[in-house]
Amino acid sequence: MSQFPVPDQAAATDLGAALRSVGYSEDALNRLLGEDAYSGDQDDAPVDERRLPDTPVATVVRAFFLQLPVSRSDAVRALGERGVQALTATGLAAVGEEVDPRVRILPIGNVLLASDGYSRDGDDPPDYVATYTPTARVLDSLTPRPKVERALDVGTGSGVHALLAARHARHVTATDVNPRALAYTQLNAALNGLANIECRQGSLFDPVDGETFDLITCNAPYVVSPERRWAYRDSGFHEDEVSARVVKAAGEHLAEGGFASLLVSWLAEDEDSPDERVLAWVEATGCSGWILPTQGSDPLDHAAEWNSHLAGDPQAFGEAVDEWEHYFERLGVRWVSEGAVLLHRRSNGRRAIRLDQVDEEDLDEAGDQIQRAFESWIPLSELGRPGRLLDARVSVAMPLLLERELEPQGTRVIDVEGRIELAAGMKQAVDATADAQEVIASLDGSLSLRAVIEATGDRLGLSDGELSQLESEVLDITHVLLEIGALEVKA
Repeated sequence: MSQFPVPDQAAATDLGAALRSVGYSEDALNRLLGEDAYSGDQDDAPVDERRLPDTPVATVVRAFFLQLPVSRSDAVRALGERGVQALTATGLAAVGEEVDPRVRILPIGNVLLASDGYSRDGDDPPDYVATYTPTARVLDSLTPRPKVERALDVGTGSGVHALLAARHARHVTATDVNPRALAYTQLNAALNGLANIECRQGSLFDPVDGETFDLITCNAPYVVSPERRWAYRDSGFHEDEVSARVVKAAGEHLAEGGFASLLVSWLAEDEDSPDERVLAWVEATGCSGWILPTQGSDPLDHAAEWNSHLAGDPQAFGEAVDEWEHYFERLGVRWVSEGAVLLHRRSNGRRAIRLDQVDEEDLDEAGDQIQRAFESWIPLSELGRPGRLLDARVSVAMPLLLERELEPQGTRVIDVEGRIELAAGMKQAVDATADAQEVIASLDGSLSLRAVIEATGDRLGLSDGELSQLESEVLDITHVLLEIGALEVKA
């Protein structure tokens, strides 16, 4: 086990103050290294270093973003003597004539996040603590952010989701089986001036037995594999059991009115029916659930992706992929899915489960959309007949993009197809004719849906038959857009 970090609270507080004072932020990184700074890897560091001017904030970028040594005098000029002493006290850097960083510290929004340095792929130690990874960004984007009393982050890693929850929760509990992960979480809490995060060591939900929470996040090691190599990737459970346990336990620990955002993986024996297992998990929780697959692959592609760090060694890569393929073959698995499960516990109203494919590359912050969606499921369930929605006052709740495809036909131009796309959040899309788009664009909550449809029909000169057809289409579209949080019903 590595001997750093040392969760010295006072030293981390001093270091956080020094980093903020020098102006170390996402804006500074984008200004100095460009908008693609966060997508670079260690091989890009020598070139990125050449872009940096001789300024205090550039010294910090050089040391803790690019993880390159800097002179002690430059470090003192950037962070002050107390800041440099804090590096020694926390073990985040070896300090002599040079300051040689052992970790990276990344600005993530308003959070400063310390974690182990650039991944060395297959040479990472078993207790390696990753930084703000693509999966961490997905979970961040899919987490509602209401003000709550108690939040729980399971498999906290560097503590990033605990830190984010601490901004809107009175108390946050962070659990992890890896002691180094908890040391980073404690250090990161102090680095950000947060005193409401409690760390508990143990597997998954074991440290919080019998407790309930208003918000639960979990980015535990959900990758289905035959290995137990890295704490952050391999759970050691059989098949997709870790994901099944996470969903089940989240439901048990979720307080009334609470939300859970969980990243999981699930298996299927038939790629044409890939989601039966996860649907059963969610159904058993007694919560409403939103299942959001982000990717799916056959066992070969799954094995190749998660062993890509071995690609430079054809023999090792081939042996690893063979082992993984044989493992899935023994299980009878034909498809592996990864994605998010969102839960919401409400005792009133009928429970519902929805499933939507989401492109993680196109995902924006969707917390508000998720809250609206779950809230809309209650009135929708109470309406009964779809036609009763016509009497509701509905309004647009988030940016929408209206698309129409036109084609020339003789002397006229006709609408071939159209759709309404969410311009933020999860960015789903719904097919919609030009006339239906006219209705949706007019929804401001001042009139009933029926009145808006009739006014649109009058404006477009529609016949009774055409108006009836428009009403049917708009009802279907409105129902879907309400369910995914793009529209909201006004009281």
